[in-house]
Amino acid sequence: MSDATTIQLDKNVVKSLKEIKDHPRETYNETIMKAIIIFKKVKSMNQYDEFLHKVQQPKMKELWDNKDDEAWESV
Repeated sequence: MSDATTIQLDKNVVKSLKEIKDHPRETYNETIMKAIIIFKKVKSMNQYDEFLHKVQQPKMKELWDNKDDEAWESV
């Protein structure tokens, strides 16, 4: 006996799952697991990007918010 459950999906979700399968015999379980893995990778990359952005903010503020740049705007 497998450790499985039954879930309800909208027909448009099933259609989307069919479209992203790598091969016709791939199960929905395999397709969903691949999507979860990709989502986790993207999410961790986004967290890294946010971290870099926050680290760079003080330096960028220092570079962009200065009197020399403001003088060029009035030329």
